Amino acid sequence: MDTGNWSQVTEFIILGFPHLQGVQIYLFLLLLLVYLTTMLGNLLIFLVVCLDSQLHTPMYHFISILSFSELGYTAATIPKMLANLLSEKKTISFSGCLLQIYFFHSLGATECYLLTAMAYDRYLAICRPLHYPTLMTPTLCAEIAIGCWLGGLAGPVVEISLISRLPFCGPNRIQHIFCDFPPLLSLACTDTSINVLVDFVINSCKILATFLLILCSYVRIICTVLRIPSAAGKRKAFSTCASHLTVVLVFYGSILFMYVRLRKSYSLDYDRALAVVYSVLTPFLNPFIYSLRNKEIKEAMRRQLKRIGILA
Repeated sequence: MDTGNWSQVTEFIILGFPHLQGVQIYLFLLLLLVYLTTMLGNLLIFLVVCLDSQLHTPMYHFISILSFSELGYTAATIPKMLANLLSEKKTISFSGCLLQIYFFHSLGATECYLLTAMAYDRYLAICRPLHYPTLMTPTLCAEIAIGCWLGGLAGPVVEISLISRLPFCGPNRIQHIFCDFPPLLSLACTDTSINVLVDFVINSCKILATFLLILCSYVRIICTVLRIPSAAGKRKAFSTCASHLTVVLVFYGSILFMYVRLRKSYSLDYDRALAVVYSVLTPFLNPFIYSLRNKEIKEAMRRQLKRIGILA
């Protein structure tokens, strides 16, 4: 295809929510409140787990790392969304757009791997309790955590490399609330079938594989719990998994519909709604799910508040 008369686009306009122009200031205040709550909640869980020695167990080790990854996951998109809600010029450079996509997807992949590791940890704790201390050692926990981070950071490299070579000659309006692969690919001035296929294969392997591993872990967990004779024992076993399972259902429920599909066309409003769920709502809910539903974390928070003199 002849590209001699094309002028390369150097920046994009992120349209965000074009149908809500009259309430931008209210959206800004709501999103700012959600963002600050998300950052504070995840930071609080991370610090409490690090500071309280009674929470130095594999399960809370993974929860603290998940909370830390959420800090970067939300910082990759929400600050720019906040700026665009107040700005007349809702632009982002091409390199800035690629960086946003990279960090959002790499940290999202890290979260997928961490949720899988947490499911495996619960499987060992419930299905193999006698061997759990010797299997899930601190060394193994550290190795799993490092593997999750390295796998996540390496995940989007191929997709970013391919999309960075595409020509963009206009239009430059991204029909989304932040830079992402599907809306950016729709603006390319050439055939993107290879990009769409690679994106589908990588996302399918990453998202479906981790989701199936989590599902397998919970099938084994449920089978084991149902064999526990006492109702109290069953409730105790299920209570240790409830928070994690809730997060998995909310997070995977949205990203499966968004990224595991082999097509370039998509419903703009549908995708914006899904993006709000997995980029804003899920990180916002996670601290509440892990703190309000977790007796140990609530008690650890009280201990730390008493230690610094805030509570008597």
